[in-house]
Amino acid sequence: MGTWSVIAVAAQAGVALMLLPGAAGAAEIKLLSSGAMRTALEELAPQFERATEHKLAISFAGTNAIASRLQAGETVDVVIAASPVIDTFVEAGKLVRRVDLVRSGVGIAVRAGAPKPDIGSAEAFKRTLLAAKSFARSTGPSGVYIARLLEGLGIAEEMKGKTTIVRSGLVAELVAKGEAEIGVQQISELIAVKGVDVSPMPDALQQITVFAAGLFPATKDSEPVQALIKFLTSPAVYPVIKAKGLEPPHE
Repeated sequence: MGTWSVIAVAAQAGVALMLLPGAAGAAEIKLLSSGAMRTALEELAPQFERATEHKLAISFAGTNAIASRLQAGETVDVVIAASPVIDTFVEAGKLVRRVDLVRSGVGIAVRAGAPKPDIGSAEAFKRTLLAAKSFARSTGPSGVYIARLLEGLGIAEEMKGKTTIVRSGLVAELVAKGEAEIGVQQISELIAVKGVDVSPMPDALQQITVFAAGLFPATKDSEPVQALIKFLTSPAVYPVIKAKGLEPPHE
């Protein structure tokens, strides 16, 4: 990002901060979040803290881990996960509200400098994967989507022997180290890793996941939580969100 782009992002994010009320008393907000929003939250959290004096205690986990922890009865102040997960726990009564934050597309990563993979069509994507010596995916929404796609393309069995399933962490790290020739994950997670080149999946193959905040019964009306939700849904934070490979929820 160029110098003027950085300045523009900072200025627009500053507008969001001025919209927030000053905190009468500082509070710690416990936030459990999907890794898809990690890089965005790492930039936005300090801005929120400076504006409100509240502190964010953020822990990151994969979608399956978040679901398991909620199912086991863990509670925090706010949870951010793929919207189907939030919906499941709203229906179960463990959460009381869903607030959409971002849309996230799936991308494909190869080691920096490697030939750009041909993924312009379903057939091209199929040929590219079959020609690859190794492949990596996650167990999150992108991994579930890719597993279904491989089944639909009729190559699931052929891919099994050369596929590494990353249950915790970033798929692109394996690609950057040369341990996987091709990796697929949410774009925001792929671009967080240096040493890889990332391409979005073409529209015909793309899968968009909405990541949303889930509010717990005990904290949904608290001023610190409401301030955080107001901040994360302000259009003024959209430049940061977009810079991290995500898109606003309703654009």
